[in-house]
Amino acid sequence: MSIVVLLVLVAVLGVGMTGIVIAVRRSPGQPGSTSTPTARRVVVYILLFALVVIAAIGLSGLLGRALDTGTNLAGSDVTGLARSLAFTLIAGPFAALLWWVLWRRMASAERASISWGLYLAGLQTVALVTAASALLGTLAALVRGDWQPRTLAVALIWTLVWAWHRWMSRHPSKSPMQLTSVAPILSAIFGLLIGAVGAVTALASLINAAVDALQSSIVIGDPWWRLALQAGVWFLGGTLIWWWQWMRERARLVRGVLADLALVVLGIAAAAAASLVGTGTVLFVLLRLAFAREHPLDDILDPLGTALATALVGALVWAYHLGLLRQRALPTRLAATLVVSGFGLVAAATGLGIIVNALLSGLAPVVVGSDTRSLLLGGLSAAIVGGPVWWAAWKPLRPVDPVSAQVTGRRVYLILIFGISAIVAIITLLVIGYRIFEFVLDDLSRQSLLDRVRAPLGLLVATGLAAGYHFSVWRRDRAALAEAGLPGRAIHRVILVTAGDPTATRDLIAELTGAAVTVWQRAASPDGPAPIDAAPIHAVPRDDVLPSAERLGLALAGVTGARVLVVVGVGGSVDVIPLQN
Repeated sequence: MSIVVLLVLVAVLGVGMTGIVIAVRRSPGQPGSTSTPTARRVVVYILLFALVVIAAIGLSGLLGRALDTGTNLAGSDVTGLARSLAFTLIAGPFAALLWWVLWRRMASAERASISWGLYLAGLQTVALVTAASALLGTLAALVRGDWQPRTLAVALIWTLVWAWHRWMSRHPSKSPMQLTSVAPILSAIFGLLIGAVGAVTALASLINAAVDALQSSIVIGDPWWRLALQAGVWFLGGTLIWWWQWMRERARLVRGVLADLALVVLGIAAAAAASLVGTGTVLFVLLRLAFAREHPLDDILDPLGTALATALVGALVWAYHLGLLRQRALPTRLAATLVVSGFGLVAAATGLGIIVNALLSGLAPVVVGSDTRSLLLGGLSAAIVGGPVWWAAWKPLRPVDPVSAQVTGRRVYLILIFGISAIVAIITLLVIGYRIFEFVLDDLSRQSLLDRVRAPLGLLVATGLAAGYHFSVWRRDRAALAEAGLPGRAIHRVILVTAGDPTATRDLIAELTGAAVTVWQRAASPDGPAPIDAAPIHAVPRDDVLPSAERLGLALAGVTGARVLVVVGVGGSVDVIPLQN
């Protein structure tokens, strides 16, 4: 019965695909044709994406069965073989036919469409992630003597898919004109992630083995070097992928929202969080070794390897990307600073709340099984690590000039921290009130009132101080702006229209205004030769195409508005147009 249903579905798919391919084949493909709308491109490329993925899954299944010499081709899994055959023999030819039609019709309008760039970027990333994960998983399994031919088949097929789409993305006449940097950035992120996780796992295994050797402990199970070697495979593979995409594919030179977001979120925020958590845990272990030895030594040292490895790898990634921030625009640098400041503030406030909780527990009756000393040491660890980081990033004693106080990111950060802290403080007050009424009404409970409210009271102290401080800073910034006679924010967003390379101009505008900049590339006229300002950057001297910092500063001086249009014209001329909301 299942085979009949499968055949019916295959027949329906075949008929539908035939109709779509015929419709695409017969539709005109002139660059200016109105019969090739965006909806058609979206549907066709989504369909091609699905067909390629289905065909690759089917081919991987068939190749895996062929490489697995230990079993018959069908074996006991007839359903799996039927699925692989259907995926390969149905989706494969239709994917090839649809691709052939689209490839022949690839004109300038198709190349300039977002759908074509998004399709190649998405499938390149999916293919690379799948192939690399399968290949590294196969190599890691070989370390423990486990041969996985079907996983290797997945790696081989998806490597071919990746190479095919990479060739299309670099074709001299049919490569996409938009979203060309998405695949290298996403692939570099993937390589950095698996490389960092592999490095942490391998280093933690080495540290734990060294600690066990110093303690003369007997470890039962796999030898320590096997886990380290398996993690080393992932580390080397991830590092190679990251280096290739970051250096050879020049992902490090890309500028834009996605590149800046990847730098701030992964290279700064995630690395800083990992480093802070790891450092705090290491400090907590050392403090327990010095002042709280009532627990077994193995329990105290258990998190040391992972924590130390996380701190070291996180600090290394953090330091590298911190150096890259010097080449980025002011909003990106400010976002990274605020993110680090926020993490330090959270760690310091958490540590302060735990310290208050532990100190209050010393005044309450001792409860059997309570570990006040470890609780206090945990709070001290978080506060000692988070406090200096917040101080170095935020610099509370440095006077804030009116220009910095104008930056939207700083004001949003202050309002966000104040708002979140105030909400948590109000919720904590409700919890304290609930505990007090519960204590008054519940005479049978043996728990003291102080023991009931000490945890939320510690959280209330920390969030109250954070909310009060950031509210005072926000008011101080407003007073500084009022004294300088400046508005709260002159320009919120800039839309830059240019024909040349927008990187330098966009960075200059961001430096001068502190606003977010969106770039619109000017298209060449389809009816005639391109204007002078739309010529390639190598055809016109750079000084004649890009406006200077002085010219941009004069054009933007005194301009206010939520959105401002900046048009770069012939010879580097600048037109600034405030837009109505």
